[in-house]
Amino acid sequence: MVHCPDCETSLETADDIEFVEVDSATGFIKASKRSYTANCAACGVTIGSGVAGAKSNGGAA
Repeated sequence: MVHCPDCETSLETADDIEFVEVDSATGFIKASKRSYTANCAACGVTIGSGVAGAKSNGGAA
């Protein structure tokens, strides 16, 4: 079983992790790069991070 390294809470379901978008940048092809952190829902400590796929048209409506 996976546990939070800080509070030792079991990370068993999607509700045990909170994904937070921390940075967005629009590139030259009008698509934004989204960076995010994966945080423990119980204590808030960051347990991972990554870059998600681009939003088309830079996320514009």
